[in-house]
Amino acid sequence: MSSAERPEYVSAEDYLAMEEQAQTKSEYIDGWVRAMVGSSLRHNRIKLNCLIYLGTQLKGQRCFPFDSDTKVRIDREGKKRFYYPDAQVVCDSNPPTAVFQDQPVLIIEVLSPSTRQYDLDEKMAAYLTIPSLQCYIALEQHQPIAIVMRRVNGGFLRESFEGIAATIDLPFLSCALSLSEIYDGIQFTAECVQEPELEYEVG
Repeated sequence: MSSAERPEYVSAEDYLAMEEQAQTKSEYIDGWVRAMVGSSLRHNRIKLNCLIYLGTQLKGQRCFPFDSDTKVRIDREGKKRFYYPDAQVVCDSNPPTAVFQDQPVLIIEVLSPSTRQYDLDEKMAAYLTIPSLQCYIALEQHQPIAIVMRRVNGGFLRESFEGIAATIDLPFLSCALSLSEIYDGIQFTAECVQEPELEYEVG
């Protein structure tokens, strides 16, 4: 990459100030900013289902779900990242005036054709460095398939769940998410990835 092609470095403080005024969302990756685009109706339905069922099960408890308007901050070894997960559950929340969370126990991303590489590679690697995180779930849109990274002694265990009858237990929250709940109202297609979507843009 030539110097002309390199995105301009932005400090975390400047990024947060920019986000307060921005009309659209952007993620922050160690000094550069990546603009986000809108999601499909299918994507949003799956995300909303997760939030509804988690919110119902966690009502009255100290742990609470947040939607994709809430950033998660990852601050490790002098490097900072800010992402907008589709859903996250936090038990030890930042102050109400904060615009991001630091200690999610659960993060959920709904995979899209243009973002699955980020969600299963870059973002997954970053999320799994969060000390509080107990589980990361990546959900396919077109078939009832979930990829689950679950914390075990010494690291994370990868699990796959397929079919409407499957259930993802979340013992650290004393609840569970069934794939029938996650995909409530979704009509499945023959392929897991087929709908074209706009790609991320580097700003």
